[in-house]
Order: sequence, then structure tokens, then C-alpha cells
Amino acid sequence: MPPPVDPELVDQLRVAVVRLERRLRKSSTTGGATPSQYSALSLLGRHGPLRLGELARREQISKSSVTRLVAGLERGGLVRRIEDDTDARSASVELSTTGRELLSEMMRGSNDYLRDRLAALDEHDRATLADAVEILTRLAARP
Repeated sequence: MPPPVDPELVDQLRVAVVRLERRLRKSSTTGGATPSQYSALSLLGRHGPLRLGELARREQISKSSVTRLVAGLERGGLVRRIEDDTDARSASVELSTTGRELLSEMMRGSNDYLRDRLAALDEHDRATLADAVEILTRLAARP
């Protein structure tokens, strides 16, 4: 049985993640996109096009939620639906040119903010942070 998790560590991690996410949002132009929309656009930018069910799975949201999310992105001209020739009930979604441009703009602001902060760290802290990113990525992937 693993040792118990320090509740103080849990609280500190939560606060740090929330504060960093808030700073990243402030450093980026959103183009009116919500955090959920930005997350979906980022996924599509890295892995798209994706079937709606796969997008829901990766975003860890329900199929009805992904349907509403994609509908909003479509209304904004940020994604386009690709009908499946073999299954009329199934569709994929991909970034539109407008969506790709918005995503690039949003990422630029956040990346500039992070790059400036990382540049101020010494090599040891950057290496520690690289290990932490890997761990946080695994943590976020768990249901």
C-alpha cells in the first residue's frame, strides 16, 4: 500500500496549478475562446482531425458535451466537420484556417510568458521542472 499523500502537498499543487493557469490565460489573447474551447483547439492542433468520440475521450468529457463544444467552435468558424463516407452517424472534426490562426496566436502569448519565466531559472530547476511536466502529464491523463 502506498504511503498516504500529504494534504499540504495536495493543496500547494492545486494552488500552484490554478495560479499558473490564470497567469497563462492573462498572457494570451483568447479571441473569445473559452478554456474548454482552447483545450479542444490545442488537441486538434496536435492530433487532428479527430472523431468526436475520440475528442471527448481525450478531453475527458461526455459525448453530449463534446457535441456542444464542437457546435460552438463551428459557429465561430474555428473548426470544420468532416463527414465519414462509410458511416453517416460518424464525423471527425479539424481546425479551420481561422482556428489554426487563433490557436497560434493564443499559444504565442502563453509560450512567451513561460519562456521568460523559464529563462530566469537555473539548469537544475529547469531539469526538475522537465521531470515535473512529465509527471503532471501522466497525472492529467488519468481518469
